[in-house]
Amino acid sequence: MRFSFNIGSNSGRGPLYLTGSLHFIVLAIAGQAESADVWPFALLAMSVVSFFAWIGNFRRYRIIHDLPTSSVASAAQGYTELIGVGRLIESSTVYCPISQRPCCWYRYSVEEEVNDDKYKIVDEGSSVAHFLLVDESGPCVVSPDGAEVITKNQRTWSEGNMRYSEWLLLPDTPLYAIGEFITHSGNVPTPADERSDVGALLSDWKNDKTTLLKRFDLDGDGKISLKEWELARMQAMREVRKRRAEQLGNFAEGVHLLRKPGDGRLFLLAGELPDDLGRRYKLWSWFHLAAFLGMGVTGLVLLGVK
Repeated sequence: MRFSFNIGSNSGRGPLYLTGSLHFIVLAIAGQAESADVWPFALLAMSVVSFFAWIGNFRRYRIIHDLPTSSVASAAQGYTELIGVGRLIESSTVYCPISQRPCCWYRYSVEEEVNDDKYKIVDEGSSVAHFLLVDESGPCVVSPDGAEVITKNQRTWSEGNMRYSEWLLLPDTPLYAIGEFITHSGNVPTPADERSDVGALLSDWKNDKTTLLKRFDLDGDGKISLKEWELARMQAMREVRKRRAEQLGNFAEGVHLLRKPGDGRLFLLAGELPDDLGRRYKLWSWFHLAAFLGMGVTGLVLLGVK
């Protein structure tokens, strides 16, 4: 068994373009081309990626920098920043499937080697089970479904021709969170909460058009009609109500919950304090601004020369 540990600021779940990962994909594609004529276009493509990465990183930096920290007990309803420690919910321990380590949250991937140093993903997943963020004023239930998760606890190892990776948020370690904070007066959601959740779920379905058509395109014309969309909306409502019943059924009246905002704003969970996280987003934003300008100008110059 070969182990390789990478303990750093790794993203358990987050857009590839925020760092340099997507640039390597563009470079790999351009490197396979037989003609050098593709390189100006590759540089321009990486410039476009860096433009969006600059905006994405700077946006996260500003949110972390500008949003005041609240305590669980006194937090206002709505978009909120919390700092505490992660804790497991009693009788609801989460285990990472590949290592069986207890954790608050996990993401994992299993890859199979198909050629020398080339792997394909054969299985992957992440947890959506609730856990707690606890500060000095009390606990808040965290629903990680849809969160962008940043964690230092990442591990990769190989067994034979299989490679395993896992990202974990561990219990009793620092937890920083930004999301929609709500306090439930009971287990029955308000109409506004339900509409928000249904809208968010429908938005997720729209982003996966293939699955959406497979589930709701009843006449097979490749489009979702008004009638079929109403069917999708009713199904989303049923799933939201079922999910709420499962998630909140075991909690008493007055429970605090942090979840994905229904308006699409950043939902972030991080196993580190905001000063370090914000500083890194700021550095990445400046890096990508420089890359956007440098590769963009170079690509245009090369095209002009040709």
